[in-house]
Amino acid sequence: MDGHFSVLMEEAIESLAIKPDGVYVDATLGRAGHSSRILSSLTKGHLYAFDLDEEALTASRKKLQAISPSFTLIHSNFANMKEELAKLGVTKVDGILADLGVSSPQFDDGSRGFSYRFDARLDMRMDVGSPLSAYEVVNTYEAKDLLRVLIDYGEEPDARRIVSNILKARAIKPIETTFELVDIIKSSKSPKTLAKKGHPAKQTFQALRIEVNGEAKALEKLLLDAPGMLTKDGRFAVITFMSLDDRAVKRRFHELTSVEGDRHGLSLRPEEIAAPSYHLLTRKPILPSPEELSVNNRSASAKLRVLVKD
Repeated sequence: MDGHFSVLMEEAIESLAIKPDGVYVDATLGRAGHSSRILSSLTKGHLYAFDLDEEALTASRKKLQAISPSFTLIHSNFANMKEELAKLGVTKVDGILADLGVSSPQFDDGSRGFSYRFDARLDMRMDVGSPLSAYEVVNTYEAKDLLRVLIDYGEEPDARRIVSNILKARAIKPIETTFELVDIIKSSKSPKTLAKKGHPAKQTFQALRIEVNGEAKALEKLLLDAPGMLTKDGRFAVITFMSLDDRAVKRRFHELTSVEGDRHGLSLRPEEIAAPSYHLLTRKPILPSPEELSVNNRSASAKLRVLVKD
């Protein structure tokens, strides 16, 4: 074990119902935990995997080569999945897995600036070649845009005070490191709030990471494109860690599995009602087992939802 745990591994693999000759997509390669299991289950099939992180692609390539040559790694955002696969002549797949959020190696590498636990330059880029980092967001965004980011992506209750204090601090000098930002966040919160369980900077750091990497728009595009790429009985499995993402997945899956009833105020006869083209594998999300939680507490907020093409 390399110290990285793939969350809901058994549940995700089982939900995909992998066909040995099928075509599968891992939208979030990471350190190839899920990809390794998918590839190991294929004989004549093929795996396509996406990631923005060059380090992840390099490390995972070696790991997957030891299993089988039947894979293709793509350095791109999963938002571009439909277009990138079309370039390779792939328009239909048997299964898609997306394990959203930041991987453990990214969090644990203090130099990447994702974590409030390490002092490092504000960065948070999954793709280090991207021009936008947390440094630019914190030091150049106007107040209204910073407020939007913290409220929409972090659901941060103290957003206004945090933004106000960021503006005051950067007027004196740029805010360069994670710990400088953490101090500003702490100074924006009441003693009562600071005494609560959990790190006070969690929601702000989450919001900045989502903005820097365009995660919300990428997920929206993935949820729009992925279902239409599934073959009959194909599976689309999504693991989320934030309520923001889970709500988006739940809403989209509900749209795709709802029966069309009244339209334009006219009641339709049963034979006129369009049956949905998809169904949910489970009505409620699949959660980590007690056994998994005992060895990996980072899986505590994970939820797996699975859509099936009829």
